[in-house]
This record gives sequence, structure tokens and C-alpha cells, in this order.
Amino acid sequence: QKDAMNEMVLIDDDLLDRTSEKALRAPRLRMNHNFHTREDEPVNRLLNAMEPGTYLPVHRHTAPPKSESIVVLRGRLAAFVFDAGDESRNGRSSIGVYGFDIAPGVWHGSLVLEPGTVVFEVKPGPYVPVGAVDLAPWTPAADDAEAVGRFLAWLREQVPPSE
Repeated sequence: QKDAMNEMVLIDDDLLDRTSEKALRAPRLRMNHNFHTREDEPVNRLLNAMEPGTYLPVHRHTAPPKSESIVVLRGRLAAFVFDAGDESRNGRSSIGVYGFDIAPGVWHGSLVLEPGTVVFEVKPGPYVPVGAVDLAPWTPAADDAEAVGRFLAWLREQVPPSE
């Protein structure tokens, strides 16, 4: 909600709850709440509400090169970086207490570990969808439910038992 001057949006439980409810109803089990008003703004700022089972393909940001910062506001998320986008899938998992920052060109992905997970993302604009050159060639196609299920299970196996 914005204050009377429309100068400030509060990031409160109500906004997180409303965004999480939308994610639960969304086919992809995730929903953005953008704070930027145009995709061509120099900085994109958003909430991303995600539920377990959502699929975030392994990708990088090279076209154009962009860094990405994610702060976990609620829930748990495992972050993965990969040595290369090749078939080796040498993934390393880490669960940050607060989030993570990814340098441009680093292959990465995430796994949502708790219902109601909401993160705050910041990345340079303008918004550019991840193109084929920036998707790991071995990451499953989003419409292949069976392959996505196997991939999510594989990611979960990479998360240390204590996590």
C-alpha cells in the first residue's frame, strides 16, 4: 500500500501475504510484485513470492551482463551456483541466512524449501527475459513436468541434510 503522497510502498506482512496468495494460485507457483513501474527503468526492484515446486531454470545473465541480489524476507531458499553451464552440473548449494548476490555471467538457480517464501530482488534494468544463450543447455524445459520433477528432486538431494 502507498501512503497518501504515493511516495512510499510499505513492505509489510499484508503485502507479503497478498503476494504469496497470488503465487499459490499461479500455475508457476510464483508471483512478482514489482516496485519499478516500467520494465525499462535502470533498476528493477521486486518481491518474488514462491512456493515449493516452482521451477527456476539454471541460468546466467550475460545478454546483457547483469548482477542480481536476492534478500530472503520470509521462508527458506537454497541457492545454487554451477561451475559451468555444461552437462557436468557441478552445483554447490548454500542457504544464506539473509540471501545472496550473484555476479554477472555466473550460472545459478534456486530451490524453494518452505511454503510462503518471499524474496526481495534487485537487478539492473531494463528487464530482459533470459534468452536461450543464458539457459543452461541441460536445464529442463519448463513444460516438461516429468523432467522438471526429476530436476527439483536432484536439487533437493544437493542440499545438506542439516538444511
